[in-house]
Amino acid sequence: MEMDRRTTLAMAGATLLSPAAALAETAPRLAPDRELMVPVPGGRAYVRINGDLAGPRPPVVMVHGGPGGSHGAFLPALPLARDRAVILYDQLDCGLSEKPGDPANWRVPRFVEELEAIRAALGVDRWHVLGHSWGGTVALEYAARQPEALVSLVLQGPLISTRAWMADAATLRAKLPADVQAALTACEGASPPPVAACTAAVDAFYARFWRLRPAPQWAIDYEQAHGLKLAANLYNHMWGPNEFRATGTLKDYDGEPLLKRVAAPTLFLIGDSDEVTPETARRFTAETPGARLEIIAGAAHRTQSDQPEVYNAALSAWLAGHDPK
Repeated sequence: MEMDRRTTLAMAGATLLSPAAALAETAPRLAPDRELMVPVPGGRAYVRINGDLAGPRPPVVMVHGGPGGSHGAFLPALPLARDRAVILYDQLDCGLSEKPGDPANWRVPRFVEELEAIRAALGVDRWHVLGHSWGGTVALEYAARQPEALVSLVLQGPLISTRAWMADAATLRAKLPADVQAALTACEGASPPPVAACTAAVDAFYARFWRLRPAPQWAIDYEQAHGLKLAANLYNHMWGPNEFRATGTLKDYDGEPLLKRVAAPTLFLIGDSDEVTPETARRFTAETPGARLEIIAGAAHRTQSDQPEVYNAALSAWLAGHDPK
């Protein structure tokens, strides 16, 4: 949902954050302090750490989206390592992790077990868990199954239920120009137009609701140097052809009943032009005991890329505010 960014949101527990002016596209320190391959169910996962795991503050682990994304999505969050260890990892068959390519591994419970295996391998007692998009599914399921392991939970533009996601996608599609809407509808029909026309229509959706700003060159260079790209086979198997067509194994997913079981302090974090609309995020927040909602202005689904300084400030304040005293 598009909103007037000058408007204060009249909702309990919600805060609208103003974007920093003239953000500099300065690269964070990209090199990890430690990296390793961790045995997880089905293979080995790539894990990298910035900051001191033995430091006084609990680490934060960031669960990437997709399905089929990579840790590269969270490079803008590396400045958080000034205060605590930041743990990034690639899910099995993604990024720098092993790629057995076995669809038997592409199940929600296995991804949850993978996250717990990483915690055990690193010797972490409790940690903050952040999940973005599909990673929010994994983080929510993890919070419900491993409550003792969480200091706090951050659900960023999360996939909580496919039904809700598709409803939001329909709402957002209706905000596109009429010709783009018509092209998207035609592309889903029995006799679609040329591929180039469909790609252009999908890109128009992404430009409004997935990412507002082009990737900085340092991020492009990092992802190219490490061969990070979407694992299309995994994405198509679990989700579908694009963000607003769910035809895969997640097409009937519904984690919304889990929200009432979350015991950890929980932050819902979205951009004001996110694929998760403020109305939907507001509902999820109300269903989660004691949860808060923050909306970052001038950002879409890749909030950390659109407004990195504001994103990091919001996260830093949340994490510090929920560290053990």
